[in-house]
Amino acid sequence: MTANPSPVLYILVCGSPMARDVGILVGHAQQDGWDVCVITTPDGCKFVDVAALQAQTGHPVRSYYKNPGDSDVLPEADAMIVAPATVNTVNKWAAGITDTLVLGLLVEGYGYGVPTAVVPYTNKVMALHPALHESLAKLRDWGVHVLYGDEVCRFGNPGENGRYRSQFPWRRALQAVSSPVTMSSRVEPGALS
Repeated sequence: MTANPSPVLYILVCGSPMARDVGILVGHAQQDGWDVCVITTPDGCKFVDVAALQAQTGHPVRSYYKNPGDSDVLPEADAMIVAPATVNTVNKWAAGITDTLVLGLLVEGYGYGVPTAVVPYTNKVMALHPALHESLAKLRDWGVHVLYGDEVCRFGNPGENGRYRSQFPWRRALQAVSSPVTMSSRVEPGALS
């Protein structure tokens, strides 16, 4: 694979109605000079327009681990954004579980020092669970840029989050990984061992 002249941003998408608008984040990132790749959880794939995202990015949208021996079809990430991130993905990520490609990339990304931002999105009721707050605290401690709280994006009652769709902080998520401090904080592979 040849070197990529633009920094590569992985946008990792979970199963949430907010995922329908991920093309907004792709567009913002491309305007800022990023080469964007979209990877979804299997449930995230249900909410996105895969063909439109592939046309927009020029890369396949991946949802599953590749087969042993297959070549990587995406360039390596210089930064990652998980948006929207479900409670399920946040809690599994904090526990080191890698049962989806998205989670595997996040766990490896920590080891490689890839700057990462997460925008958890759920409803008011699920947001009350203590495990979510414990997981977000872990991620913050690990250097993940966690964008969470009423000042970031409001949550509705179960089944009512659609009214906040236009307020999702796509641009803010991009800003979290685009700062010079964030981009210079990447650790080279092997430096952590």
